[in-house]
Amino acid sequence: MGLGALIVGGLIALFLISAIKILKEYERGVIFTLGRFSGVKGPGLIIVIPIIQQMVKTDLRVIVMDVPTQDVISQDNVSVKVNAVVYFRIIDPERAVIQVANVFEATSQLAQTTLRSVLGQHELDEMLSERDKLNDDIQIILDQHTDAWGIKVSNVEIKHVDLDERMVRAIAAQAEAERSRRAKVIHAEGEQQASAMLASAADTLGSKGGALQLRYLQTLTEIAKDRTNTIVFPLPMDLIEPLLGKIGHRGNPDSRPPAVTGSS
Repeated sequence: MGLGALIVGGLIALFLISAIKILKEYERGVIFTLGRFSGVKGPGLIIVIPIIQQMVKTDLRVIVMDVPTQDVISQDNVSVKVNAVVYFRIIDPERAVIQVANVFEATSQLAQTTLRSVLGQHELDEMLSERDKLNDDIQIILDQHTDAWGIKVSNVEIKHVDLDERMVRAIAAQAEAERSRRAKVIHAEGEQQASAMLASAADTLGSKGGALQLRYLQTLTEIAKDRTNTIVFPLPMDLIEPLLGKIGHRGNPDSRPPAVTGSS
């Protein structure tokens, strides 16, 4: 009797030990009773009846999945190699276990096909310059398709867009030509603005004689600062203008007074 009781007690102890499960804070257990879904338990201490019940453990933490490099042909027929990373987590353990056989493999395959499909609808320039928009487009599509599996895709990031060497050289030549074009446009705009300002200044100086004299005196001041052997004698414009007028009258035959003739 003592040995039998010991054996029975040992079996009961093993039964209880196998029935006790401890789940961490980020873990949940999907319980099946005789093959039928009976609930989600956890975290903490739970009881799973051996043989009658089975438990499938799921992790609720954010999972980082690396999408393998994909060969993508852009809308402008350029072949590129693209890889990305997907951030997602399980928000409904029941659907993640019941609705799909392998939730991680299914998400990975869906991410690969979606990456090729979305990027194939855009040109190469958009792939290189509008990554944020492409990331959002891929994330929205993945989130819609994985919602039935109890998965929430929180973020998608395109990591690398690799081109062959010939295409890299062509893009570099295009960028250099664009920079040269912008430099020429900026230079032309500067010349146009400078000519407009010079014309405005000439109109102002021409309309006001005093302004022209002040500019003349300022120029003399600047010349005097230089170390040079040239000596400049400033002459007032009021003195020069009458002299220029007399010289003009002498040079004009029509301005001479008429000759006086007498008869004997």
